[in-house]
Amino acid sequence: MPWDYIIVGGGSAGSVLAARLSEDPTARVLLLEAGPRDWHPFYAIPAGFAKMTKGIGSWGWHTVPQRHMRGMQIRFTQAKVLGGGSTVNAQIYTRGHPLDYDEWRQAGCTGWGYEDVLPYFRKAEDNDTWDNRWHGKGGPLGVSKPAAPLPICEAYFAAAGQFGIPTNPDLTSETPEGVGYYQLTQRRVRRSSASKAYLGPVERDRPNLSVLTGTQVLRIVVEGGRAVGVELARHGVLLAEREVILSAGAIGSPRLLQLSGIGPADHLRSLGIPVVLDQPGVGANFHDHLDLFVIAECSGPYTYDRYAKPHWSAIAGLRYLLTRTGPVASSLFETGGFWWADPAARSPDIQLHLGLGSGIEAGVAAMPQGGVTLNSAFLRPRSRGTVRLASADPLAAPLIDPNYWEDPYDREMSIRGLKLAQEIMRQDALRPFIKAERLPGPEVRTDEDYFAYACTHAKTDHHPAGTCRMGSDPSAVVDPTLRFNGIDGLRVVDASIMPQVVSSNTNAATIMIAEKAADLIRGAA
Repeated sequence: MPWDYIIVGGGSAGSVLAARLSEDPTARVLLLEAGPRDWHPFYAIPAGFAKMTKGIGSWGWHTVPQRHMRGMQIRFTQAKVLGGGSTVNAQIYTRGHPLDYDEWRQAGCTGWGYEDVLPYFRKAEDNDTWDNRWHGKGGPLGVSKPAAPLPICEAYFAAAGQFGIPTNPDLTSETPEGVGYYQLTQRRVRRSSASKAYLGPVERDRPNLSVLTGTQVLRIVVEGGRAVGVELARHGVLLAEREVILSAGAIGSPRLLQLSGIGPADHLRSLGIPVVLDQPGVGANFHDHLDLFVIAECSGPYTYDRYAKPHWSAIAGLRYLLTRTGPVASSLFETGGFWWADPAARSPDIQLHLGLGSGIEAGVAAMPQGGVTLNSAFLRPRSRGTVRLASADPLAAPLIDPNYWEDPYDREMSIRGLKLAQEIMRQDALRPFIKAERLPGPEVRTDEDYFAYACTHAKTDHHPAGTCRMGSDPSAVVDPTLRFNGIDGLRVVDASIMPQVVSSNTNAATIMIAEKAADLIRGAA
């Protein structure tokens, strides 16, 4: 049967859209997700994040060799599971700086300034701590303070203070600078992903909402300049009477558009894909936060590393089941903050994440006797890359090229951020907990040493954005109502529409985008 709305991608944005659009009982809504249901226990427990970048719930993609980083290839975790990034992330709830959104508005994205989007952040939230101008209660998304902090977290705050960085009780307020505890997308010490928060409470009770998982979309079907449906690998063509909504993420959305013949014409022709619309902006403007990190060996069992051993892991699991406390109740990255690498920057341009262990993420070294990690990410990269197709095969991995450090400014600020993290870790307040810095280590001294270290140890912060840029100019991929420029009946709703990535984690902003998009779509119905 024809649907009113077909949503491609069941991640953070798609889950929100499906729940909100199906609030109208007359609207028939179909949500399609390539991955499975989020039934695995690791998707529910906070500490399950430690398994996510190591393969579970991921497409298993990598970047192309990064030409400005000595050909380094970086594992690029992209979720393949219902709930998307909100199911596999570290649950950190941050929104970016208010100026991020004001700059969107100034760049031609009417209706996307901070005061425009703040009500949608509040609408989504069910905050266990605050109900004020910045935070809301009663929304679908659980937002909570950490349940399992360790004493080393307070020592980190003290160390930052010794270096001149204050403690901030609310890193999601209008003034996020400083260090502190992050709030987390959790409710009652369980992950509150978009799928669990938005779809879980309503899916069974709404006959007008259908969710298909394990469903690969091959292309968007366009007839007479209008998106009329999608072609699936196993179910043929499904039709949408009102709109096809693409919410497959900053990699998946431009990938599917190009497989559908929508994108840079020369690239599509080179792969033998018939051109439906020449839109050079599809897959362009790609950027991401690159992460550098300090790892120190601890002088005692001050983090959660020992719980990686089977018998300790079993003890931690039992403790969580009985009391909802202990290592399993931790997201492992629930402490951090925002500060400056460039003193002239208009707002903090470095984000810190304190990892309560070592080797938590794929490709990151683990300390044999236990350690602590301090991640540093430069938040406002100037470099731009692309997402392109390797072939016309819809099952082939895309060519993911963030083009890290094309602009020398990004390299300089990233290394400054790493040095900032080192200085915090070297303060007296952390000395009772730390035996020695192991990475980068004392042998890394010159800028060339730091560059060589980064080209071996850098990783993504999992914040890709920008590949279907929103704007009012003719080259923008979508307009400020998120309609696709040049094709009727098609919208893009996910992090790909960000003109400039927000200066923080991206999940909260993506949920906000979908909340606002639902109102825009219903207003056009």
